[in-house]
Amino acid sequence: MKKKILFVDDEEMILEVYTALLEDEEEFEIFTALNGEEGFSIFKKENIQVVFTDLKMPIMNGIEMCKKIRKKNPICLIHAVTGFPTLFELAECREIGFDDYFTKPISTVALRKAIDYAFDKLDRWKHS
Repeated sequence: MKKKILFVDDEEMILEVYTALLEDEEEFEIFTALNGEEGFSIFKKENIQVVFTDLKMPIMNGIEMCKKIRKKNPICLIHAVTGFPTLFELAECREIGFDDYFTKPISTVALRKAIDYAFDKLDRWKHS
């Protein structure tokens, strides 16, 4: 079974960078969305395990999407990615249920480490 990742960002170029990082690896199935509403719709249909989402987007922001995901699947690992970090926002993200918080631009090395760590964690939880 492929490892499913959802990237949500209102900047198409950022989604292209995320996708390019993993496109040659057959173990992953990558989904992308331009806003939280579209992302949540994909999440519900595809049984997504790991999510990386921008916080500030039109239609539905990342915080609202995280709240909806948490109600539907409390085990999903959700990562916030923002271009405008604040200490208040970080605290809010933790309280809402984000598993990690990154600032843009996120390095491909940091992104890859976070992806690997997320799926390792999910594997550990399956064997508990």
